[in-house]
Amino acid sequence: MKNIVQEVKEKIIDYDYKINFEEALSLYSFSDADQLFSAANEIRKTKCSGKTSVCSVINAKQGMCGEDCIYCAQSCRWKTSCKVTPLIAADEAVEKCKLALQCGVHRLSLVTAGRGLCGKDFLQILECFKEISKRCPGLKTCASLGIISYSQMLDLKACGVVRYHHNLETSRQFFPNVCKTHSWQERMDTLLAARKAGLELCCGGIIGLGESREDRVSLAFDLLSLKPESIPLNILSPIKGTPLENAKALCKEEILRTIAVFRFILPDSTLRIAAGRKSLGENGRDAFLCGANALISGDLLTIPGSTNEDDIAMLRELGFTPTYDV
Repeated sequence: MKNIVQEVKEKIIDYDYKINFEEALSLYSFSDADQLFSAANEIRKTKCSGKTSVCSVINAKQGMCGEDCIYCAQSCRWKTSCKVTPLIAADEAVEKCKLALQCGVHRLSLVTAGRGLCGKDFLQILECFKEISKRCPGLKTCASLGIISYSQMLDLKACGVVRYHHNLETSRQFFPNVCKTHSWQERMDTLLAARKAGLELCCGGIIGLGESREDRVSLAFDLLSLKPESIPLNILSPIKGTPLENAKALCKEEILRTIAVFRFILPDSTLRIAAGRKSLGENGRDAFLCGANALISGDLLTIPGSTNEDDIAMLRELGFTPTYDV
């Protein structure tokens, strides 16, 4: 008699079955973790190509954010060691992009702190993207500028931006525990505006904020409804001075179970492991044996990351083919 992991895996692979909320929770608590991980990896191999992409970020404007996200070092409400830096100039952005290309990175996002970039700063970031598009052939650009309007999304697309990044972070129900200065719905509306403007979506969340398994499953189903081209999964790295500085870390098995369950819910999606990957050991290698199929490489805003060379070598060793089109 087949167990739930075997049964659901076969239905997903053979019949494109879409699991429901209750099945997802049952998979999450399945006793044999190795069998869960193996099944998720089999789904990934069957439903996704062997291609992967290595994405990096440029911290284009750091610190002094007025929002109160409890995990973030860049909020001016918390006393952290985060340094304030002005908005990046176009020439500097181009040079960083050229370096990324030399290191084998073909997707790159400019990320700014704050509720949403506007005014002169937004015009300056448009100039950055114009110059990158002109002077860095072969690089696909992504913008992560917070809560912005549909018209701003159109401006970004006109300047060569391909994808917009904006995480939902967690479930709609749990979000008020994470941030009170803006709503989950505002984040969703931003993503819908990006999609309407013809931009691809990069949208995921963070685990380890104190949320339940139900919250993580709820997030995964919300992502399923959006169908983002890229889904970054972050593992909380508690930062001194933030309200979560003493948060209890998730154990490795819980993190890998989450990745596996996301793969069951999102069988053909690009699951991109981002911040906190090092907490898994071996550069996060095990994440790619239980459902993950892409990563963010290099430093991650206020958190040190891994080298592009090490990440690309690991992905090749695991049988992936790094490219720019996933």
